[in-house]
Amino acid sequence: MTVGDLSSLLVWAAMTALTVAFVASTVALARLAEASRRVPAARELAPAGGPALPAEPAPDVRPEGSPKAAGIARSTSLTGGALLLAGIVTRGLAAGRWPTANMYEFALVGTFIAVVVLVVVQRRRFIPFLSVLVLGIGVLALALALTVLFVQADAVQPALQSYWLVLHVGVAIIATGVFTVGFAAAVLQVLQDARESGSSREAAAEETGRPGALHRWRVTGPAWAWLRSAPSARELEAFSFRLNAIGFVLWTFTLIGGAIWAEHAWGRYWGWDPKEVGTFVAWVVYAAYLHARTTRGWSGRRAAYVVFVGYAVVLANFTVVNLFVDGKHSYSGL
Repeated sequence: MTVGDLSSLLVWAAMTALTVAFVASTVALARLAEASRRVPAARELAPAGGPALPAEPAPDVRPEGSPKAAGIARSTSLTGGALLLAGIVTRGLAAGRWPTANMYEFALVGTFIAVVVLVVVQRRRFIPFLSVLVLGIGVLALALALTVLFVQADAVQPALQSYWLVLHVGVAIIATGVFTVGFAAAVLQVLQDARESGSSREAAAEETGRPGALHRWRVTGPAWAWLRSAPSARELEAFSFRLNAIGFVLWTFTLIGGAIWAEHAWGRYWGWDPKEVGTFVAWVVYAAYLHARTTRGWSGRRAAYVVFVGYAVVLANFTVVNLFVDGKHSYSGL
């Protein structure tokens, strides 16, 4: 068995462990939803005509859903992260270089960073929905990497034989991993905000005797009762903002470092290459998000929707540009 084969086996093992963590997180979320349904909806609503009460978990509802499932999710996430790190290191040894030169390696390292950020932010409080979304994205990325994006470990073309392969591409991967967790937090924020704002409207609808449609279609029904145990929309928004701010700083270095590397490799700082344009568009979207959030008073769901757009641009820049658009940055390896 070669070192490259060992790397592939370790990545398969990592995907298996993270799949177990994903399933355990899903079970924890299901148990949380089941337990929350038994709590009367009146707990999160004030008396008629009064202000909405803070959304707090009932004493008999554990915020992590199932302690056993949460424990399995935590341990297998750590195991999967460790196996993935070993797979990345052995991939680098097999190729004789830093393992960030193609889409396969980008997917491995990006997933590893996302798992690390998830484990760190949940070291004190396990949030099942956050784990389900981040691990789901991670498992899907690894599955696509192993079945579609895989290429043999080999040397890279001359333009990539530079220390900027570590600095420029490595920072871009870290930023993408951070953006992934920030995106997941924004999704949960939108759901929580919809429930918090919908609860008061549902109370008003019940007073008029017409709560049916609102109860069925808004995020206020029994199926979404588990949101009472999640952090508030304001907490989630602040958390998402911090992560996306960190990712933006890293992405800024990616943009600047890429321009410097382009000047060294091709004799120009900027050439409107598709990858350069995609990176710049993502930077503009996240810059607009931070600007609107801090100086224009944008908050709540409006700010989260900008995060969705930014993350979609980042993913499109990684997939569509690499696979379907020709340019100097077409280093998919496929």
